Amino acid sequence: MNPLGKTQVARRRVFYIPGYDPYPPRRYRELYRAESRKQAEISGFRIAQKSDRSDTGWTIRAEMEGARINTRMDVLIWHDLVQNSMKDGIFGTYLALLRTAWIYLSTGTLRRLSWLAKGPILAALYPVAMLLAQLCAAVFGSAMVASLAGFVLVRLVGGLATLVGAGTTGEVLAAIVGTSVFWVIFLPLIVVTMRWFKSFDHKTFAYYLMQDYAYTARRCGAYPEEIEARLHEWRHRIEAALREEIDEVLIVGHSSGAQLAVSLVADILRSQPGRGAGPALALLTLGQVIPMLSFLPDARRLRSDLRLLSGSDEIAWLDVSAPGDGCCFALSDPVAVSGVAPERGQIWPIIISAAFTKTLSPEMLQSLKRRYFRLHFQYLCAFDQPGDFDYFRVTAGPQTLQARFAGRRSSQNRIDVPASRYTSMSTVRP
Repeated sequence: MNPLGKTQVARRRVFYIPGYDPYPPRRYRELYRAESRKQAEISGFRIAQKSDRSDTGWTIRAEMEGARINTRMDVLIWHDLVQNSMKDGIFGTYLALLRTAWIYLSTGTLRRLSWLAKGPILAALYPVAMLLAQLCAAVFGSAMVASLAGFVLVRLVGGLATLVGAGTTGEVLAAIVGTSVFWVIFLPLIVVTMRWFKSFDHKTFAYYLMQDYAYTARRCGAYPEEIEARLHEWRHRIEAALREEIDEVLIVGHSSGAQLAVSLVADILRSQPGRGAGPALALLTLGQVIPMLSFLPDARRLRSDLRLLSGSDEIAWLDVSAPGDGCCFALSDPVAVSGVAPERGQIWPIIISAAFTKTLSPEMLQSLKRRYFRLHFQYLCAFDQPGDFDYFRVTAGPQTLQARFAGRRSSQNRIDVPASRYTSMSTVRP
């Protein structure tokens, strides 16, 4: 549906938008390097990668399907915004827990989301349950230790008072000492225990996930000002790329980066209506969690963007997910379930499954068992039994996204029933 009908690619620009991730772009550069080599060995193509001085991008040279392709990959960074949002500390995280839970419960959004899939809802409830469990363990554990210490001192002071014949005065003194000791031990011990729990967040991910959901919901679905500013900056970069002598500009959004990718492409279409020349423009969303935002009452901007892209003949949009990924809304049409699909003329997205049970061998699936976050990143990794979707053929291969999936229908298991309570949209200007 691209106006130029381009199918072959010799030169490409790829702009990758990560999810809520505090790590810098080199994490994705090294992931691409390692996994592309694995996929090349499995699939029988050649691929090489070279870093540049910017540390946010790299160049790729590939030989596959009888062609040579040059690709420039750039990570559109917002890890600095993520890092700033994670500075609240323990007390701030628990306040965010209360605020976020209230938003999703009071608006009915959590109940509506549960209609789509249980996996991401369980993933959303996990940090709440884990943080509350940590708080209860800290409170009860500290209370037991402080009570024991207070009891021992009360008995000691009471015994000494009896020896010196203090009587009632001794009992009062013992009670005061016991109470004081309890609070002197109880309060610091809670703080120490909570800090100890937080030090293991690299294994439990409770604080990280809670801050992720809190950042998404803090404006009830509206983008924070810093995100809007970053989208504006990214749009200008991509518009410059669209003026280059290349064949395709591909925007990739993973996890919560998918909604940013949707809004970014929508802004480009608004700023360049009726674009009839230049590279093909394509959007690839992977493991998306768009309903977590689009179902909120003030997500009018995102719902407008979804509606715009759904019927555009100036882009190609492929959405890839997998039922085995419990951290995404697998096979959910983000346009339809958000209640903004046009009555007629919806073209995008094409929704396909990465089908982990078919594209990963039993041995590899076993190695990834209970590694939920690793499975959530599998779209960016090598498949040892590759199927229709191959991240490296899409990003470094000789066909445009539209040509590679031309004629492909969405999965029969696609979820397209409107589920959002809020469907209002706004007029957005670039």
